[in-house]
Amino acid sequence: MARIAPITVDAAPAATADTLRAVEKKIGMIPNLFSTFALAPAALNGYLAFSDALTEGALSAAQREIVALAVGQANACQYCLSAHTAIGKGAGLSDDAIKNARAGNAESPLDNAIAELAVKIVKQRGVLSDADMAAASDAGVDNALVIEIVANVALNTLTNYTNHIADTDIDFPEVAV
Repeated sequence: MARIAPITVDAAPAATADTLRAVEKKIGMIPNLFSTFALAPAALNGYLAFSDALTEGALSAAQREIVALAVGQANACQYCLSAHTAIGKGAGLSDDAIKNARAGNAESPLDNAIAELAVKIVKQRGVLSDADMAAASDAGVDNALVIEIVANVALNTLTNYTNHIADTDIDFPEVAV
């Protein structure tokens, strides 16, 4: 049972209820994480806006899922690992690619550099060495992509930490941490 109970659509203020209904219309469900964010409408709206903005970036949907899985594993977030395993499959990741992303690597050199960098950002709290940056650059990660990866790490860390604190009930097929 969740430590912080998510709000129901019926109990939410009108604007928040409308946002939750829009999420349900778009993805076919209202994830418990979103209903938890809805307790603080600014958090829900900020998360959705940031997430939508990142879909317009250079990272593909599959690459964003690689980051989400790598970060979810580094932060040991079972909710996000469960959600992004399902979402990753929808973005075209194979079971092996999902397993690799969780381990912080990938098959292609660019995707591997993205996964490795995401894990380093989490584990090193954003303190990257010149060697870390050079390795990413050698694999094709330019400075603009580094910043976009940082943004995706931040977005996923927000959800990881929220799920840890709220002890969000998992409403996706569960995977082990």
